[in-house]
Amino acid sequence: MSNGFILFIVAWCVFFIVIMAIGGFFMFRKFLKSMPKEDGKSTLDWQDYYIHTALHLWDDQGKNLLNELVSPVPELFRDVAKSKIAGKISQIALDKKVEVISFDEIIQGYIEATPERDHKFLRKKLNEMNIQVDDYEHFFKKQSA
Repeated sequence: MSNGFILFIVAWCVFFIVIMAIGGFFMFRKFLKSMPKEDGKSTLDWQDYYIHTALHLWDDQGKNLLNELVSPVPELFRDVAKSKIAGKISQIALDKKVEVISFDEIIQGYIEATPERDHKFLRKKLNEMNIQVDDYEHFFKKQSA
């Protein structure tokens, strides 16, 4: 066998192992989120509960805003991000006992559901949409505290 072919086989094996490890990492994270907590429900169960309970509070304008906010997320992860953010927004709306989910609840939920490491991209998206980030700065500080 030639050295080129052996190198190709080794590179393919390394590539395959790396891809399997990345996939396993994300599957394990999903598995941990589906594990029941002390109350008997998992993080994903609570997220689904909040979304389904507050579904009647969402109007078309709110849904369109949510779709616009998650547009920078890569297509592969967009549904997961959208569900997580919608769950947080719904939780906030139910806690506040609002009639319709408003712009403020959507922005608050978007900020609180976004990991701190992604706040730079979040701020950039809000600036692109001409949304004053200063008005919501206290939500950034609340999350990091």
